[in-house]
Amino acid sequence: MPATSRKTKAKMALLVLIVLGGTLGWLASILARTEAPGDILRQIALGMVVSVTAGEIANDGTMIGSLSLMSLGTALAATGFALVLYHAIAGRKLRSHT
Repeated sequence: MPATSRKTKAKMALLVLIVLGGTLGWLASILARTEAPGDILRQIALGMVVSVTAGEIANDGTMIGSLSLMSLGTALAATGFALVLYHAIAGRKLRSHT
């Protein structure tokens, strides 16, 4: 496989993980009825970071080649878990301050 093709696949795999994480973070903000812009952006950023990290770990630390179904599923599950955990902690902090 030519080097340019591998680089293109690696960039596309990274882009897919970033978009997946951002979309999940945005959907989590909708489901949680988050209205503060800072909280929405925080959830999108959290989704992106967790998605890319989990995808890279599941893909043996490299995006060279392509994104496997295993790494995509792992990124999806890890991002969902991280966002649920974030809302559980943020909700507990809100309840303790009121």
